[in-house]
Amino acid sequence: MPSRLRRIAAGQPALWTAFVVVHLWLGYDGLTHPNLPFGDVTNVYLPWVEQSLDGYRLGIDGPWVYPVLAFVPMLASLVLGPGLYGIGWMIMVTIADAAVFFYLVTHPRTGAAGRVTRVAAAWWWLVFLLLLGPVAVGRIDIFTVDLVIGGLLLTASRPALAGVLLALATWVKVWPAAVIAAVVLAVRRRMRVAVAALVTLVGVAAGALAFGSGLNAFSFITEQTGRGLQVEAPVSTFWLWAALAGNGSRVYYDFDILTFQVTGPGSDAAAGLMTPLLVVAVAAVLVLAFVVVRSGAAASSVLPPLVLALVMALIVFNKVGSPQFMVWLTAPVILGVVTQGRRFFVPAVLAFVMAGLTQIIYPIGYDWVLGLDPFMLSVLTLRNLLSVAMLALAVVLLWRARRPGGPTHRLASAARSGELTTDITSSETRS
Repeated sequence: MPSRLRRIAAGQPALWTAFVVVHLWLGYDGLTHPNLPFGDVTNVYLPWVEQSLDGYRLGIDGPWVYPVLAFVPMLASLVLGPGLYGIGWMIMVTIADAAVFFYLVTHPRTGAAGRVTRVAAAWWWLVFLLLLGPVAVGRIDIFTVDLVIGGLLLTASRPALAGVLLALATWVKVWPAAVIAAVVLAVRRRMRVAVAALVTLVGVAAGALAFGSGLNAFSFITEQTGRGLQVEAPVSTFWLWAALAGNGSRVYYDFDILTFQVTGPGSDAAAGLMTPLLVVAVAAVLVLAFVVVRSGAAASSVLPPLVLALVMALIVFNKVGSPQFMVWLTAPVILGVVTQGRRFFVPAVLAFVMAGLTQIIYPIGYDWVLGLDPFMLSVLTLRNLLSVAMLALAVVLLWRARRPGGPTHRLASAARSGELTTDITSSETRS
């Protein structure tokens, strides 16, 4: 790219113009696409909010599938009234994304090299959202992702604030709990992160209990344990092809969970095994990370592949395969691009491919997926195989972070001798 174009692309006007255009398109596509990618927003979240405003508080007066703080952005999206709830939702999403985007591209302590990687991460984020499509911003997951990105970028410079943000994200949706474990394991000022996260987690729980929730505040832990295999989950791939072959497997709609699932010989047993396998996979990644950290590896080398490996373990071994799960990838990849630059090129590009395939699956070709179209089943199978490949890649990158004589050991030695900045948002960007 010519130097003039690089300067334009790195400028605030270009970045913010692209940010606005991408969010306008995603909002428009989400609200007008015939397959209703914003269906959860307008057909599920809005009735939940109206039900709560009528006196039955979800997660307080009765069980709910989400942690209690998930209600906050849902309620805030009523800013324009129920008739324009979808637009109100996009306003809240855009504000949340803009706050993180602003910090990413205007961090005052970033040098010239750090500025380059942050701008690259910002552009990567926008392209990824565009490739993933409206589902990226049409689910509650986008708010957890914003909190996690902010928390990860603050782990070294503001560890207590990072712990608070990650804990708040966990009270919106559960998956960021794995990120808290990763940060506490990898960074040097882990106690500040751990204490801040614990105080926040307990504080939110105490607030819910004070409102009279009782055990309903924790109902999200058990509400979905009995569900089957969702169509898009990697483990469901076998039963989809079996259904196409006509051996007794089929796709059906679960009216309790409000999603399409697969059933067939062995599917119930597989559904029962997936949660234990997920726990084992996450534990295995954390044990590997412990070994790597003990070797003296720098946090800025360990944390991005560790979070990526945990996110992919949560996706690959999950019996729920919702397309919005792919937006979780933004947190570790943005951190990896910021801290490691070109060394995170392969995961960043692979994430692009997975995002594009996911949009083809949903919302573009979802009817064909449900109709067991062979081409769309091939697309879904490829996306799921790439998910497994991304998990394997993340594990390899994590292990290489402790390779004797490799760059990680030299960087760790430099960190211990004071030659390397402790700020994870700028460390290693000079390499």
